[in-house]
Amino acid sequence: MTRVEFLKNVIPFNLLPEEVLLGVSDLFHEVKYVKDTVIYQQELTKMKGIDIIVEGEYESFFYDSSHSRRLLEHHYGGFCYGGVSVLLNRKRSLRTVIAKKGTIVYFLPRKDFRALCNAYEDFFHHFTTDFGKRMLNEEFAHFAKHPTSFEESYIASEQLYSRKIESIGYKDIVYCDSQTPIFEAALTMAKQKTSCLIVRDQENKVAGFITDITLRDKVIANKKDPNEPIIEVVDNPVMTINSQAYVYEAVLMMFTTKTKYLLVEDKGSLKGIISRNRLLSEQAQSPLVYIQSVKLAVSLEELKSKWELVPQMITQLLGRGVNAEIINQIISTIADTIAQKVIEEVIKEIGTPPAEFVFMVLGSEGRKEQTLKTDQDNAIIYEDKANEQRELVRDYFLKFSTIVSDRLNFIGFVYCTGGFMASNPNWTHSLSHWKRNYESWIEDSLPETVIKFSTFFDCRYIYGNKKIIDELQEFLDEKLQQPMGKLFFYMANNAVQYQPPLTFFKNIKTITIGSHEVFDIKKSMTPIVDLVRLYALKNRIFKTNTGERIKALKDAGIFSETEYHELTQSYYYLMAMRLRKQASQIIHDKVLPENYIDPNTLTKIEQVTLKEIFKTIETFQSKLKVEYTNSLFG
Repeated sequence: MTRVEFLKNVIPFNLLPEEVLLGVSDLFHEVKYVKDTVIYQQELTKMKGIDIIVEGEYESFFYDSSHSRRLLEHHYGGFCYGGVSVLLNRKRSLRTVIAKKGTIVYFLPRKDFRALCNAYEDFFHHFTTDFGKRMLNEEFAHFAKHPTSFEESYIASEQLYSRKIESIGYKDIVYCDSQTPIFEAALTMAKQKTSCLIVRDQENKVAGFITDITLRDKVIANKKDPNEPIIEVVDNPVMTINSQAYVYEAVLMMFTTKTKYLLVEDKGSLKGIISRNRLLSEQAQSPLVYIQSVKLAVSLEELKSKWELVPQMITQLLGRGVNAEIINQIISTIADTIAQKVIEEVIKEIGTPPAEFVFMVLGSEGRKEQTLKTDQDNAIIYEDKANEQRELVRDYFLKFSTIVSDRLNFIGFVYCTGGFMASNPNWTHSLSHWKRNYESWIEDSLPETVIKFSTFFDCRYIYGNKKIIDELQEFLDEKLQQPMGKLFFYMANNAVQYQPPLTFFKNIKTITIGSHEVFDIKKSMTPIVDLVRLYALKNRIFKTNTGERIKALKDAGIFSETEYHELTQSYYYLMAMRLRKQASQIIHDKVLPENYIDPNTLTKIEQVTLKEIFKTIETFQSKLKVEYTNSLFG
């Protein structure tokens, strides 16, 4: 049997295309063991690669504190060892391994194994999913866990971003009918030992849920008649997540929606329910647990100190290879949580708002692409009120937004120099006024109004009545069905204004700042944001995140699979470089972060990669000129 034929039958190498197996087969080295020998020691041996047993046997186990062997396992032909250790355990062998006499293995160097993981997602997730399932074994988890300090926890962090919901042990859903008396629903919860009961209507659709807290707050505290139907006290909305979603997505969803339970869906049907406590216990050392500590902060000073710790967290995540898209989401979720805390405290102090409203964020925060150099970009929409109440409502929200803005500035979210803040009277208005704003920006379609429109197209709800912003979006959707040639012309013009920093000879072009020759990485990323926003707007795609927009455009057939990968990889490579630079400035240089990078501080590989990314951006800009500006820009 040839090496390629052998690899075709080895999990997960059988997931790779045959032409890839042909290409990598020569990268394996054959290694023979002539006698029983310890080849890897638990937590001591640094793995240089992975092994696939061809003939013979591996014996693996954990040593406990008394040096007794625990969880002894025997592995034979076709078994792959080392993947989890390389990916999730700081390259240290997770277990002690003894090769028996006469064992022959194929050895694949670490860098080649990592390259396959980076290139083929299913191959990579085989190792992380398998590890996640094994961690459900309490004895395995006990020996696999690392010290509990945040800095030393590698496995917990990696599991969070590579492990899927299906690997978590979620519970069966307990249902009751919407007309079930409250006391009977409580009896069902007690009998089934569940703290969450899902309520279904007469058509068997989910109508809401109740928890122990529901019964306490809505029934006992209000002296509700326990014979009334349970539908009278249900909570909503019920949040659902796909079983193939990642754990970090579930945790983020729970924090952003403030729900404590998620229904798990698979192929259109509900399979189980998972609680926030369950997820967080699985991820005891996860940086997302940090969000919970932010929610529990009791003062502005504490919130300020929480925000100041974010750069260290980002540095550690980048060092572990966590994708920049995920890091952006974490930063944005922490920022959202801080803003929500501030808003809630201000409302407590100055009284209940005189109208329904929504507090929205704009720009990079609206796109969930915040970095560590961030300012405030926000606005307020409030419901229309009768004429005699307009001044009262407006005065309240201007006072409210000024206090919120001042407190966010104290915490570390500095005032926006361009004035895009709710404390600016221009950006706190009624819904009807906001509709007129959007309408005039579209109709005028001047360069300066297009910039405003672009900023506010990146708006995202973070507090208040979401129906208000939904109504504004519906209004915009109607407008976008009309001819928009002039608007798209100026948006395309904006997207090609900044040329990637390449010289005629395709070297990185720099500018002089102080005594350094640098390029602005934020401006280098801007063309991608602008052109993707334009395509999204043209196709009435109302996602705000650049990565999500790119994927939606690919799904709609606007971008090819190749264009999707080129744009996504380019954007998040630049984002990771930008975050790394900013975190280093804050932690090591003790200076405010900025967006300038000296090419001479980059490795040759980084420089070459940047040049290729800039060429990719130029290609998309050229395409944009042809499609939207009719080559009028030369």
